[in-house]
Amino acid sequence: MRLTHVTTAELDRLEFHAVRSGEHGRTAARLLDLANSVDAGSEVTRAELFVRAGEQWEIAQEFERACSAYQRAIDDGGPTVVDAHALSAGALLQLDERQQAEGHLKRLETGEPVGLPTHIHVAEVLYAHDDLEGAERWATVGARRHAGRPQSPCDRDLFLELLRIRFRIRADLGLVEDDLDLLLDQG
Repeated sequence: MRLTHVTTAELDRLEFHAVRSGEHGRTAARLLDLANSVDAGSEVTRAELFVRAGEQWEIAQEFERACSAYQRAIDDGGPTVVDAHALSAGALLQLDERQQAEGHLKRLETGEPVGLPTHIHVAEVLYAHDDLEGAERWATVGARRHAGRPQSPCDRDLFLELLRIRFRIRADLGLVEDDLDLLLDQG
């Protein structure tokens, strides 16, 4: 097997092509092929390629295939932008596999602290599946974990996005503004 080096620019081109062409299934299959042949020094990790393939399968409404790709990312154990457990939970909820999805979320809660993109994803997924209390809890934990920390401009944008999601969820729940909501006024 010939090993491949994958750059973020190549990954972007593949994903932009999928958006323009609507060929999400074909793009997912290509990403899986790349993941299976990527070399250890690649700019994009094998796990991230599995995650991106899963995301393309989800867009194509192929949730079982998405779950399979996310499981391969989990098994690989490499770094990903959004934790594959969170992504798998979202796909499982689409399949109405709530208990399995909750298992993935529990692993996230009891494991190493996750980053802002993962908190955003989980809050959005739970919100979309009418679990407003769970969504608010995930958004609050993420916001509290990252509030007051030094942040790059990108991290600051993600933090503000999480605060906006949290504010919307809290408004839907009828909760009063708190100290984290007030951070939006400073953003």
